[in-house]
Amino acid sequence: MKTIVVCSGGLDSVTLAHRIAATQTLMGLLSFDYGQRHKKELDFAARAAARLGVPHDVIDLSPVGRQLTGSALTDDVDVPDGHYAEETMKATVVPNRNAIMLAVAFGLAAARGAEAVAAAVHGGDHFIYPDCRPAFIDAFQAMQDAALDGYASIQLVTPYVRLSKADIVSDGARYQVPFAETWSCYKGDLRHCGRCGTCVERREAFHLAGIADPTDYADPDFWQAAIKGFRAEEV
Repeated sequence: MKTIVVCSGGLDSVTLAHRIAATQTLMGLLSFDYGQRHKKELDFAARAAARLGVPHDVIDLSPVGRQLTGSALTDDVDVPDGHYAEETMKATVVPNRNAIMLAVAFGLAAARGAEAVAAAVHGGDHFIYPDCRPAFIDAFQAMQDAALDGYASIQLVTPYVRLSKADIVSDGARYQVPFAETWSCYKGDLRHCGRCGTCVERREAFHLAGIADPTDYADPDFWQAAIKGFRAEEV
């Protein structure tokens, strides 16, 4: 299928881009500037597109992002430290983010004659983000089938929706993804902080996958305490 990949520049979406490039016809990468504090991730998406030899488009949604207040990603709210599934991680929810981005992506795909839009939503996100759950994916596909009825038929490809972050790391190794050329940290500093939910999840995923993590973390050991604390809370 001729596929457009929604790519933030993070580990998940860059891995997905490499997977699609190896298994389908990758038409290009599509990124969004929604005013996120970790906007530097877009540079890593651009690098992925250049590496894969495909176009890279960045859609400016920053005026929309400014209206989606209350999130640590788009507002003057501190990014919390700790395990990704903790209650505090709800501070990183940007309401309707995936629905907004995917609606734009489907419109662009229809205009360009693509057959699919691929997104790297995954099972580990289900705790926090409602628009990363299988029910959302199914509902969005049904909505787009109706929205584009008689004009285009586009499939939403989400191979990781029922998989874990560790599974994605394993998949990335299979497709020789240069993991150091991906950005996860929500704080957007010079180095991955090692303390926010995405950093903790990233470090744990490499550990569970049994694959060396090339990421440069400011606090490389915090993840272990965060994981222990989370497991204790579960009990």
